[in-house]
Amino acid sequence: MLRWLIGGGREPQGLAEKSPLQTIGEEQTQNPYTELLVLKAHHDIVRFLVELDDYRFASAGDDGIIFVWNAQTGEKLLELNGHTQKITAIITFPSLESCEEKRQLILTASADRTVIVWDSDTGRQVQRISCFQSTVKCLTVLQRLDVWLSGGNDLCVWNRKLDLLCKTSYLSDTGISALVEIPKNCVVAAAGKELIIFRLVAPTEVSLEWDILEVKRLLDHQDNILSLINVNDLSFVTGSHIGELIIWDALDWTVQAYERNFWDPSPQLDTQQEIKLCQKSNDISIHHFTCDEENVFAAVGRGLYVYNLQMKRVIACQKTAHDSNVLHIAKLPNRQLISCSEDGSVRIWELREKQQLAAEPVPTGFFNMWGFGRVNKQAHQPVKKQQENATSYSLELIGDLIGHSSSVEVFLYFEDHGLVTCSADHLIILWKNGERESRLRSLRLFQKLEENGDLHLAL
Repeated sequence: MLRWLIGGGREPQGLAEKSPLQTIGEEQTQNPYTELLVLKAHHDIVRFLVELDDYRFASAGDDGIIFVWNAQTGEKLLELNGHTQKITAIITFPSLESCEEKRQLILTASADRTVIVWDSDTGRQVQRISCFQSTVKCLTVLQRLDVWLSGGNDLCVWNRKLDLLCKTSYLSDTGISALVEIPKNCVVAAAGKELIIFRLVAPTEVSLEWDILEVKRLLDHQDNILSLINVNDLSFVTGSHIGELIIWDALDWTVQAYERNFWDPSPQLDTQQEIKLCQKSNDISIHHFTCDEENVFAAVGRGLYVYNLQMKRVIACQKTAHDSNVLHIAKLPNRQLISCSEDGSVRIWELREKQQLAAEPVPTGFFNMWGFGRVNKQAHQPVKKQQENATSYSLELIGDLIGHSSSVEVFLYFEDHGLVTCSADHLIILWKNGERESRLRSLRLFQKLEENGDLHLAL
């Protein structure tokens, strides 16, 4: 019923209708999101959501407009107009802790080759930067140095006053698609198949100028890098179009672990089905990562994989978590994971462990069946049978949110206000915890009765 009210549900694509997609009934007892608010303002694909504070977020997309929303009520607070083409990146630039005036800025980049800086409280356009020779594809803030970086065909460093401090020479036609900060005043940039390490040199008594130096290029990936995030202070992880997952040391930039040998730990494996899943390269593309202290969670094609950092192997997976490619994932408290997909759905998973006797060899996986990339030394060596009990893990579906009629691009999680999703259907949906909203409504009702003096009469 819900999918028809909102405007349509997801439709199977390609071979999706034949895949063993895990389903869940209408009685989703562990799914708290039983209420929703539909927000209509954009008139094109909504690709970005960014949290401003505990109760506000901003949205942006292909219409070139940025909206600021109240995450609790769904009220539209601000509309920011200034770009003439689609938004390509958005970040926030918080005030320094030592600064008395707390003013958070919003930075947006666009295909119109401009970056605009906005005041998040008033919506005022602080400044417009239009000196770029190419589209800025990514933005990042180095809070400790109080600077921000823009990445396109070159890499530029800016201060809070929006002065250009330094820039690299032309890097490549592909351009920089992702940036993360690593130790020693360094950043790592993904540009096509390459990772480029840059070091920022701050002014000193000897040199009063900023500088940015290319330190090293890492060439271990064999295809374009689609995802790049920090795991912790000592490591970062990258994922490529052909399913390469590499964990890097953030201090010396060496490879800590390499994985293409994703496998399904369950004993029932259909080889023909695995081959079908591998026939298209985007079926194994790593679109997004999230992580916690123990694991890296990877969106691989239509599936979800949990890679344990200590054991250096995949410990759980759902090969077909969605009907289409998974675009974004996030780790929640209580060992829960949320994923969204091109199929228009948002799904909630729980990582569960169970004790079982490991009696069969672990399959070597279907990625290496096709000869992609390097093969681990143990790839063709079956794991020896274990006599003792071994812990196995699984990703169990506990919630399925069907409200969007097209690809869900990204989402935000608010601990107190629920889940926010945006989509190619131009809509934003606030998914609310039904029990919590019911309690809040009751509380507001009692407060109103008390203010009007009607509470004692009712009692």
